[in-house]
Amino acid sequence: MTLVTRHSIITVAVLALAALLIVVGYVWSGSYDIGADSAHTRPVYSMLETLRERSIATRAGTLQPPANLNDMALIRQGAGNYDAMCTGCHLGPGIEPTELSRGLYPAPPNLSKAGEFVPSHHFWVIKHGIKASGMPAWGKSMGDEYIWGIVAFLQQLPKLDAARYRALVASSGGHSHGGGESDEHHHHDDEGAEDHHHDGEAEHHHDDAMQPSSKPAR
Repeated sequence: MTLVTRHSIITVAVLALAALLIVVGYVWSGSYDIGADSAHTRPVYSMLETLRERSIATRAGTLQPPANLNDMALIRQGAGNYDAMCTGCHLGPGIEPTELSRGLYPAPPNLSKAGEFVPSHHFWVIKHGIKASGMPAWGKSMGDEYIWGIVAFLQQLPKLDAARYRALVASSGGHSHGGGESDEHHHHDDEGAEDHHHDGEAEHHHDDAMQPSSKPAR
């Protein structure tokens, strides 16, 4: 190894160590505002967004969605669980922002708005959650078949207006995913919905809910 090469290696090592010490010192100082009412700086936000997207894509890449994502029974099941467990953050047609959705940062996406839909990615996020984001790992209390039900519903959600959304939820089994359900997930008024589960009107509602509407989807 020549003197020049050795000197270059030492210089790079010293600079890398100095950069590491600066980062560690900055983190330890507490200077960075971690409060949810203060936005990340652009570099930090970009880094975290890239980290999230690449992590999800890598881990969801081998997942194979089931062939029945368009099955009405699966969609209907997903509608009830979504309404009970997800609307407090991710809203829905006719549902106004909540105290929870307004207070979270980064803001949870409104899933009733059309966007890129990758079933395997949605499944992975619902099952495993996302660290330090407010997104829980629902896989701790839900089996895969129920999570795929929510994914199936999400595929249809941007096509629904408020009336069709409520009708589909009313025709579902409500908050039901094989055990471990609790009422704490409900974030808005579901008054009257339960009555629809027990009469013939529910079947009429769910059939109408997926029919084309003259109103644009929300």
